[in-house]
Formats: sequence, structure tokens, C-alpha cells
Amino acid sequence: MLDESLLDDPDALTRSDRRALLRGAAEAGARVRTAVRHAAEAGIAELKPDGRPRAVLIAGPGMAATGVAELLGTLAGASCPLTRLTPTGVAPAGGALRWDLPGWAGPVDLLLIATPDGTEPGLELLIEQAYRRGSTVAAVAPAGTPLAEWVQGSHGLFVPMATAPYDQEEPLGASAPGVLWALLTPLLALLDRTGLVSAPPTALQKVADRLDRVAERCGPAIAAYSNPAKTLAVELAEALPVIWTEGTSAGPAGRRFTAALAELAGRPALTAELPEALASHSMLLSGALAAGADPDDFFRDRVEEAQALHARVVLLRDRPIGGISAAPAARELALSHDTAISELEPEEGGELETLAELIAITDFAAVYLALASGA
Repeated sequence: MLDESLLDDPDALTRSDRRALLRGAAEAGARVRTAVRHAAEAGIAELKPDGRPRAVLIAGPGMAATGVAELLGTLAGASCPLTRLTPTGVAPAGGALRWDLPGWAGPVDLLLIATPDGTEPGLELLIEQAYRRGSTVAAVAPAGTPLAEWVQGSHGLFVPMATAPYDQEEPLGASAPGVLWALLTPLLALLDRTGLVSAPPTALQKVADRLDRVAERCGPAIAAYSNPAKTLAVELAEALPVIWTEGTSAGPAGRRFTAALAELAGRPALTAELPEALASHSMLLSGALAAGADPDDFFRDRVEEAQALHARVVLLRDRPIGGISAAPAARELALSHDTAISELEPEEGGELETLAELIAITDFAAVYLALASGA
């Protein structure tokens, strides 16, 4: 059960936030600025690439690499193949994971490594493979970790991850607010130099500013009735989130929201992109999870029963879309099955800014849901 009274008590929220999730969400903009500075100090701004790489490979543990790979792949589009190297191993622990380069990887390919840990021995073996093949290596990880030595020993580029003192108390997963941008920002700056994405310093500054504005709107001191993240957390408290996305950038944002709900709040969620979501989730909305589904005796005593789980649609759109849109059909399908729908649409801006706003609001929502439900 969600403790709604906790959401409007900033002091109680702070006391219950043992993982510093709210602080991480609020500091996302600051992490972007710090990461931009670290990238500049590492010499990324002075790089003069010979040309675009043939392919970009991304490696790292769990959602750290998955989130970065999805976002970079979305922003790069068809300009260059971008592949996440999926690890193998007997357990999800960093020491048990192993990565392998594909057989075709060679001197014209770029290997990116993103990890909030930096001690994984499997990444050392991967860096050695890349060095033998002649592939260029660039990595983002906490400073002072073994990964920094491994990368520098292979003549690669290492950028220290933008961290905070409280990060050292407990290793954070990539779904933790702030960590994604600390890993992603230096790689955006690097790929901007190679011409694969457009992320100059001015664009990254706008991302940081947008993240700050979201933190002002969604912070713990803002009441639930005017706080979009708290409102969404309340709406999803007793529901199965069915996340529908529309627009190029909204897809990765929706999948990250699904991961954050699972990792931070322990909540399952489904996600799909419009218009295909209308077909793939149609039966779900008309089945046992539909709002009106109650096959048992209507007159039975429900006082001691747990509330039935029903679906709630969350529609994420990456920007105001003119012309063709599946959003009206999505609203009609949801409402025709008595299914409530929540909508998030960012303010106008560049692709990076709108993506940052969607991720930031849903990050805050996942954190509030976690704290208010005692996760």
C-alpha cells in the first residue's frame, strides 16, 4: 500500500530515503555539468578523429550498458551500427561476467565501456581483446578503479565518472537517478566529435538546465497536486503500469522507466511503442487486468480482501507531435475498456532536452513510488 501522507512530508521522505535516491534525482543536472568538465579534462574536445568508426560496440554490466546503448543508438539513428555486447556468466555479479568481441571487430571499430563499478575482471579481458584487434577503446567509470589502469594500459581513453560522496556508501545500479547521465554524458561528447550524434557543449548545457527545471517541479517540497512525478506515483500505486510510447526518444525513456520501476520500487510494468502497442496490448486491457474485470460475486464481502490489480496506461510522448499520431486511438482504446490513462509530454526543445525531461520525471516517479511503498 502507498503511504500518500509521506509524499507531502519532505522531512519524512528524506528520512526514509536510505539510498539517497531523491538526492540523486535532484542532482542529475549537476552530474551532467561535472561529466562535461571531466570529458573536457580528458581531452575529448581536442580529439581530431580520422573519420566515423565502422561500428560502435558498448559493454558494461546490466542496465548501465543497456540504458547507455539504447539512448546512444536512438540518437545516432542509422548513421552507424551500434551494438551492445551482452555478457555471459553464471551470476549477475561483476566478477562472474564475461564479454567477447564479435569476430568481425577490428581497427576501424570503437569499443565503449560504461560501468558505475569499474572492478569487473571480465572488462579487463575485453579490453585486452580490443587491444589485440586494434580497436579503439573509451571508457567511463569511477576514478581510481582498476578499469582506469586497464584502459590507459591499452592506450585507450578513460573519463572519470561524475560521482558524489554518498555514492561510495553503496554501489548504485544504473537505474539509480543521476547515474545514467554521469555515464552517458562523456560518451555523448565523444560521439559528437566523431560526428555520430549532435551533442555539442551548448546542447549538454541545455540538458543540464532542463534536468534542473524538472527537479524544481518534482522535488520533495512540491505538493503532490502540482508535482507531476508524485501524481504519477499515486496513480500507479495500485496498478500495473502499461507504458505506451510515441516518438523516437520516448521508446528508450519508456523502457528505462520500466527498469527503474523494477529495480528501485520492485514493481512490474509492461512497455510497447505506438501504434503497435494498440494491437499487442488490446487483449491485456480486455482481460482479467481490465478495470471493470471482476468475475466473482459482486455482493461478496471485500473488507478483508486486497485490492485487485488493474492496468493503467502511461502515455509518454517525446514532443508535441503534429500530423499523424496514434495518441487519440490510444486514449480511445484505454477508455473503451474503462482503463485510466496518464500522459506525459515534455516542453518543446531539442531531442536531448525532451528525452532528458521524460527520463527525469519518470525517475522521480519511480523514486516516490519506492519510498511511499516502503521498498
